[in-house]
Amino acid sequence: MKARARLKASLMEYMEGTIFIAPWFIGFVVFMAFPLGFSLFMSFQKVTITATSTSTEFIGLTHYRYILFENGSILYNQLLPFLRQALFMIPIIVIFALLIAIILNQQFAGRTFFRAIFFLPVILSTGEVVKEFLTQGEGDLGFMSKYDVSGLIRANLSATWSGPLISILDSFVLILWYSGVQILIFLGGRQTISNSAYEAARIDGASPWDTFWKITLPAMTPFIFLNTIYTVVDLFTFPTNPILTRVRESEYGQYSALIWIYFLIIGFFLSIIFYIFSKATKAQRDAA
Repeated sequence: MKARARLKASLMEYMEGTIFIAPWFIGFVVFMAFPLGFSLFMSFQKVTITATSTSTEFIGLTHYRYILFENGSILYNQLLPFLRQALFMIPIIVIFALLIAIILNQQFAGRTFFRAIFFLPVILSTGEVVKEFLTQGEGDLGFMSKYDVSGLIRANLSATWSGPLISILDSFVLILWYSGVQILIFLGGRQTISNSAYEAARIDGASPWDTFWKITLPAMTPFIFLNTIYTVVDLFTFPTNPILTRVRESEYGQYSALIWIYFLIIGFFLSIIFYIFSKATKAQRDAA
């Protein structure tokens, strides 16, 4: 009887768990798994869309060969400059957000107001708003033209790398616009560090620079990792992304292949980040 009662209780717990997880599972299958699988299927098809129907013909890796080797204008001429720009923007956004979070964690008048100012663009803005903002030529740094910073960058860097860097400085508003979530995460992370650690460091005669490198930065490593992952994903969905702006319904099969190539590139970026932070975490454990 006791065994039967335990079995019945276990079955009820299993059923309750299944009922609670069912809405998420159904939503994942319908809105994530099926569209992803269908997109992968379409990348191997020649898709013909007419007014009354859609027909497909299996052509294997033809779309992938065409994009990678035969006509790489989208991938190499448009995406690679965007990736070089992302290589600059990822560390800039993360470092900027970390420094602003440290400042906003200090005690000063109007701290709540300034926290709201930095997070407000995340709530109010959309991709189209940012795109229109940049189209009108707004968001650049005034000192760029005053001190000819662009000319200085072109004189010291090759055209391959100077172009993306100048593009970032000419639209620096994006750094502020897309740093709100990272600042909030860093604020939460900074507040997990006990004030007693800083008090002990000050008693031992440590300078603010020393406390930053020996206390703040090591403790913030998990949050730096989280924000780097978030920034990579956020950057690769920017409204100026050439891949997202080139998707057309009339070339569904080809652009499905392009999106999957793009997905692998994002996965490569994320794998590098995981590798770097795994090494950094291991070094911290060994040092401790």
